[in-house]
Amino acid sequence: MKIPNIMTAEEAVKLIKSGDRILIQGGSATPQTLVKAMVNRAPELKGVEIVHLHTEGACGYTAPELRESFHTNAFFIGGNIRKMIGDTADYIPIFLSDIPSLFRQGYMNLDVVLVNVSPPDKHGFCSLGVSVDIVISGIEQGKTVIAQINPKMPRTFGDALVHLNNFSACVLLEEEIYEMKFVDPSEEEKAIGKNIAEIIDDGATLQMGIGGIPNAVLTFLTNHKDLGVHTEMFSEGIVDLVEKGVVNGSQKKVNPYKIVSGFAMGTRRLYDFMDDNPEIEMKDIAYVNDTAIIRQNPKATAINSAIEIDITGQVCADSIGTRMFSGVGGQMDFMRGAALSPGGKPIIAITSTTLKGVSKIVPMLKQGAGVVTTRAHARFVATEFGVAELFGRNLKQRAQSLRDIAHPDHKEELDKAIFERFGSSLMVK
Repeated sequence: MKIPNIMTAEEAVKLIKSGDRILIQGGSATPQTLVKAMVNRAPELKGVEIVHLHTEGACGYTAPELRESFHTNAFFIGGNIRKMIGDTADYIPIFLSDIPSLFRQGYMNLDVVLVNVSPPDKHGFCSLGVSVDIVISGIEQGKTVIAQINPKMPRTFGDALVHLNNFSACVLLEEEIYEMKFVDPSEEEKAIGKNIAEIIDDGATLQMGIGGIPNAVLTFLTNHKDLGVHTEMFSEGIVDLVEKGVVNGSQKKVNPYKIVSGFAMGTRRLYDFMDDNPEIEMKDIAYVNDTAIIRQNPKATAINSAIEIDITGQVCADSIGTRMFSGVGGQMDFMRGAALSPGGKPIIAITSTTLKGVSKIVPMLKQGAGVVTTRAHARFVATEFGVAELFGRNLKQRAQSLRDIAHPDHKEELDKAIFERFGSSLMVK
C-alpha cells in the first residue's frame, strides 16, 4: 500500500502553528520522535496548548524555559509532568468517559493530533495499537493528524483502525514502544491480592489497572473459571490467565469472548500477545467506560487504588491534600458500573500504610484532598488485613469495619477518632 504525505518528523511538525491546541496520544504509545521534534521548534512557537492523558518518556514541552511556547492541560497526571502542575502544566478534572465529548461536542477544538500507529494493511488501514482511548475521538475532530508509522506498534482491532487518508503527514520510522517494567509485588500487596481474589466469583468480568496490587490479584486467580475482561487498561498479568484458559469471556453479555480495553501498558511480551490478536478489542474510551455498557456484564468486578480513605468511606485517589498527584480517571466510571452490574463488586484496594508507615485509613481526609469515590459509592475496601464491606452500613458501622482492616499500629488512633465522632456504642455488624 502506497503511503501518502511522507515526510521527516522535522518537516511534519512544521504543520504546528502558534496558538494551536495539540492532542498527544498517551501511555506506551506516546509518539516520542514527534514530541521531540515539536519541542525543538519551541523558538518558533508561541502559546501552543498541549492536552493528553498521562504520557510516557520525555516531555520537554513542560520545561520552564519554554513556558511562552507551550502550556499543558492534562486530563490525567503522569509522573513525568507531576512536578510541573501549577507551573507549565495544569490539570483538568474530568471522568475518563467524558473526555471524548469535549472533542465531539465542540467544547475543545483540536488543531493537531500526534499519533503512533502500525504500518497500513493492504487496504490502507493503520492501527492505533496499544492506545485507542481518547485518541480516536481526537482523530475524528482534529484538523491535522500527524502519524508516526511504526512497525514496532502492534496491530490491534476494535476501534483502533484508522485509514491513511486521515493523516496529513506520515513519518516513517522504527521506534520502540515504551515498556513498563514491573517489580514483584510486596508481601503486603500479595496479601491484598489474596484477599481480593477470594471475593471474585467465577464468571466475573474484571476491570483492573497496573501495579503491584492488580498483578498480585491476577496471580491468585489461576483456579478461577470463565473470567472476562472489560477494562479501561490492562497489562500482561492477563496474558498468563488467557493462556491458562482462566480468562475466556464466555460469561460476558457485551463483547463475549473478547478482551475489551482502551489502552494497555507492559513489556514487549504483552505487545506481541496483542499483535494481530482478534480476541482483543481496543475501543473508544467513551464506550469502554460507559456505565450503561459496564453494568450489562454479569459480576462486573472493578479493582481500583486510592491515596487515602476516611472512616466514613470517602476515597481520595487523585491528590495528596491540595497537591494533585494523578487524576479522577475512570475510577468512578467502573465503581458505579460494577455496582449496577448483577452480582458486581466495586473494590478499593490499598496497602494499610504508606511506605513511611502513615495510615491510609484516616479519621478525616487531608485538607484539600479530592473525593473521587464518594462514601455512597464505596462498597468494598481491601487491605492486607482483610476486606471491609460498606454497602448498607451506617457511618458508625463503616468506621468500625475500616478500623478492623487498618494497620495494628494505627487502630488505637482510629478507635479514639471513632469514639469522639460516634460515641462508644457500636451497632451490630
